[in-house]
Amino acid sequence: MNQKIDVSQLELDDDIVAIKRVTKVVKGGRNMRFSALIVVGDHNGHVGAGIGKAAEIPEAIRKAKEDAIKKLVTVPINENGSIPYGYTGEFGSARVLLKSAPEGTGIIAGGPARKVLDLAGYRNIRTKSLGSNNKQNVVLATIEGLKAILDPEDIARLRGKSVAEILN
Repeated sequence: MNQKIDVSQLELDDDIVAIKRVTKVVKGGRNMRFSALIVVGDHNGHVGAGIGKAAEIPEAIRKAKEDAIKKLVTVPINENGSIPYGYTGEFGSARVLLKSAPEGTGIIAGGPARKVLDLAGYRNIRTKSLGSNNKQNVVLATIEGLKAILDPEDIARLRGKSVAEILN
């Protein structure tokens, strides 16, 4: 499942989810830095999220984008532009309920989860963020949930059945 993705072949878009100013109190005063959370994807089944910290915002964004590219994963998209079945992704105390949706539904999701699903290439999906509403944890819970979903072909192979038997 976790094969290496050739990033050079992909045309990746990125989206900034959050930029925070973080402060560390040291002996001489306060140390200001910026933390950026970025999601990258190709709108065709590849998505990743990364975090970068630096003294200036552009540098933090650059670091976050590099981190996100390193963490790209492949996610399943069916012919409706949705997921094959419902699943709940968890990261920390954040849980994101992912439900498949018929054609014409669109992306029904909160801010952080919406950016992940849009960049992954989903067109019809419903989600509900449960538990924590921390943006970083919601993004990572969404990606964990999408990673855990298997294609019907994979499930059929694991069970030793045909795809038709699984889908009926």
